[in-house]
Amino acid sequence: MEELKTLEESQKYFGDFLKENKIQKLLWVCGNSWKNQKLCQILEETAKEQNVSIFYFSDFKPNPTYDSVLAGLGCYRENGCDAIAAAGGGSALDVAKCIKLFSTMDEEMEARKEGSYLKQKSAENHVPFLTIPTTAGTGSEATRYAIIYYKGEKQSVTEDLLLPSHVILCPDVLEGLSDYQRKATMLDVLCHAVESYWAVSADETSQNYAAEAMKLLVENKDGYLENTREGNEGMLEAANLAGKAINISRTTVPHAMCYKITSLFGASHGHAAALCLPVVWEYMLDHMEQVSSPKGRAYVQKNFQELARCLGCEEPRKGVQWMKDLLKELKMEVPAIKEEQMELLVSSVNPARLKNNPVAFDREDLKKLYENVGNL
Repeated sequence: MEELKTLEESQKYFGDFLKENKIQKLLWVCGNSWKNQKLCQILEETAKEQNVSIFYFSDFKPNPTYDSVLAGLGCYRENGCDAIAAAGGGSALDVAKCIKLFSTMDEEMEARKEGSYLKQKSAENHVPFLTIPTTAGTGSEATRYAIIYYKGEKQSVTEDLLLPSHVILCPDVLEGLSDYQRKATMLDVLCHAVESYWAVSADETSQNYAAEAMKLLVENKDGYLENTREGNEGMLEAANLAGKAINISRTTVPHAMCYKITSLFGASHGHAAALCLPVVWEYMLDHMEQVSSPKGRAYVQKNFQELARCLGCEEPRKGVQWMKDLLKELKMEVPAIKEEQMELLVSSVNPARLKNNPVAFDREDLKKLYENVGNL
């Protein structure tokens, strides 16, 4: 895991990043709130001392679009930037990742046919890339994934070169999070860790990361929600570990189900995924005859038992109840799903995510799962 850094340690690390890579012009992808952070002001001074020019790009929204990435790419190229930094939650980091990926692709091909960057093969890319997560949730600083939207459709981008070359984990940046941001991003950590643990493609390394993330989350939940230094440190570590876990295993059905809940009902990503999490686990426990993991039913049952213990629960069904109780404790709103929305929700689920789930689901199962989400 990346080491946590104080403001002073972050400043030194950033200065070394600039010097070692001989950076002259830095594209900085961030939300507008980043400029109010004390760390931002400190790092700006460091860049000024080294005669490094910073070009800020903030023209994107949550669930960023392909067009926003192109605008950021234009800013990178027009200003002759030679490195990229990103500070923010998942959206800022995803935009920066795609700018980096597209920066060495064929510009003329994109000019001839819009959307070609999503189809081109990745080119050699050594652009220095630093990230500073300002939420304890997505773990994006530890993954090779990015999510953007092209003509309204979600695009999952997966490339090893999306992994940042440098990361600053500084708990100070979490102090200004709103109550809802704290709750939703913490729930995203939970979903990443749990889904990674039971994923078909999990291995010993990813399960170790996921188990440690769950334990840290349980230990630091109250302190994090109360905005204590110790709680922020623990949750930032948990988010990073959960990110490392899904970087190996990928996510499963709760994440596959949550994207359309976000777009239809406006719930944040972590909120939407967490509504699906206990519903999916409970449904799997009730349908163990549908186990599809090549490791078999006994292995999946053992996995569920170990997962429950990571959450401090004696057995899986108590783990499910712990999750449901947590949603109620946090007062997370449950959407009222209408019958006419059901087909849209079911059709939105990525079949690839279904294959990574240890229990097989078909369309009827997914419909029942969405109904159960609405009845939480």
